[in-house]
Amino acid sequence: MTVWFTGISSAGKSTISRGVYDALLPRSRRVELLDGDLVRENLSKGLGFSRADRDENIRRIGFVAELLAKHGVIVLVAAISPYRAVRDEVRARLADFVEVYVNAPLSVAEQRDRKGIYRRCRAGEMHGVTGLDDPYEPPLTPEIECHTDRESPAESIARVLAFLEPRL
Repeated sequence: MTVWFTGISSAGKSTISRGVYDALLPRSRRVELLDGDLVRENLSKGLGFSRADRDENIRRIGFVAELLAKHGVIVLVAAISPYRAVRDEVRARLADFVEVYVNAPLSVAEQRDRKGIYRRCRAGEMHGVTGLDDPYEPPLTPEIECHTDRESPAESIARVLAFLEPRL
């Protein structure tokens, strides 16, 4: 199975996916976490932030997730994945795909922005920031939606685990 966490930067994707990972691992589950930042640094290093490059990055993550899932690994992916069409493309390739929309208003994400991405974009120091000057297309029918402005990380993690439990 692949559990795909999508949302804007600082919405809580990494926090929630790490919590799900930490909960599944001691249960002797074969589980792997593919964090978008780490994958981009190691697997998609040469890609930029154009739409084509972002789509290619998501396809690469999807390919790795597909390989792992075929071998019985529960794959957790935490990646912005801004464009609906490529998320749907990856969903179509994977046998068991669970989409988790990590939904936080931009104002909340900006308050949490440890990397300073939003601040630098608003100051004109960077461009192509998802949610500001590049679009984010939210999922239309995600299996799970976590409203991280209204629920704690523990509540979001519990929501995901409750959904996954019957499938494990």
